[in-house]
Amino acid sequence: MIIAITRSSCTSSIRRNAPYLFRHRFISSTPQYLFPHNNYQNIPITNVSSEVEAIIKELSSKQQTSASLQTLMKTGRGEYLHKTYKHDNAASPDSKTATDKILMQVAGFLRHELPIRLAHRILDLERVPFMKEMESVKQVKDLYVTSLLELVNVEKSITTLQQEDEFAKMLEGIYERHAGVLVQMARGAFELRAGVRNGVIHLNPTHPRSTKKTQFDTMEETHAFLDRFYISRIGIRVLIGQYLSLRQKPVENYIGLICLKTSPYEIVKRAIDDAAFMCARKYGDSPEVIITGRLDLTLSYVPTHLHYIMLELLKNSMRATVDWHGIDADYPPIKVVIADGKDNEDVVIKVSDEGGGIPRSNMKRIWSYLFTTADP
Repeated sequence: MIIAITRSSCTSSIRRNAPYLFRHRFISSTPQYLFPHNNYQNIPITNVSSEVEAIIKELSSKQQTSASLQTLMKTGRGEYLHKTYKHDNAASPDSKTATDKILMQVAGFLRHELPIRLAHRILDLERVPFMKEMESVKQVKDLYVTSLLELVNVEKSITTLQQEDEFAKMLEGIYERHAGVLVQMARGAFELRAGVRNGVIHLNPTHPRSTKKTQFDTMEETHAFLDRFYISRIGIRVLIGQYLSLRQKPVENYIGLICLKTSPYEIVKRAIDDAAFMCARKYGDSPEVIITGRLDLTLSYVPTHLHYIMLELLKNSMRATVDWHGIDADYPPIKVVIADGKDNEDVVIKVSDEGGGIPRSNMKRIWSYLFTTADP
């Protein structure tokens, strides 16, 4: 597995080895190519009043605004204050006055942007086949509706510190309330998978006795929905998390969530320690991990995101290595290479192991949210 972090635009990518190449940018908006072209406006929204349905559909008709990590950094420095306070001599970004203005500017943007993003997701949750019937997914949709209504009840213009403070407190509640959404959606996917395996749900109703392979092939729309949902969720939480972090006491080398001197080497080391602890707890031992390459490299990035990615990859590598070679075996080391070049816009982190590889028969299914080779 290879991870590539694009430095030029402060976004990141996951690059899956050829010929199965997939590029996924962790930016603060859902990429437009992931949006379906279906007309959402004709979809009825269940369990809401006609007034709420009208609000959701009006908001979902609006375009989302993309914001890269680079944009978030510049906004946090106050470099875009002139766009909001055109006729005001804003103080330097280091002053308390500028800091207050930055917070009000970001709060105003979120008041406009978040309802639009939530509305898109509500309609997506309403239309996805099979998944929308899962109880856990219904709860997620209700959660999004509740948060959207909270946001639209706030004044559209945030021009005072009191308004900004009240808005921040509300966003803290929304951020905390949505913390369990990842688990709820995973539970929804598990419910769907169980229903398919038990024969309760037929993915191909015209052929209820179709094979699992045939059923799997009909789930492309569900997979695309989950891609859209999770990418959008990352964007929403980055936007809220960045704003709330800007309100905290400044931390050296940080602008909100973004560390200006993120060290891939240090993050990989921490991820190795965490993965090794989990592996040893289950199997009694863990493979050695060797890190090579640009160990001195730093870049602007969100450290928690990189740690999460590396931890998942290393957990998979360690599990595969132990399962393949057996407990108490002499495990071959897992290798992590941090690569960079003067003419290369990407920082590439490569993880390789000798864990037996992937059977060719599973290649088309390995990126599915509903497929796993691990024990339940």
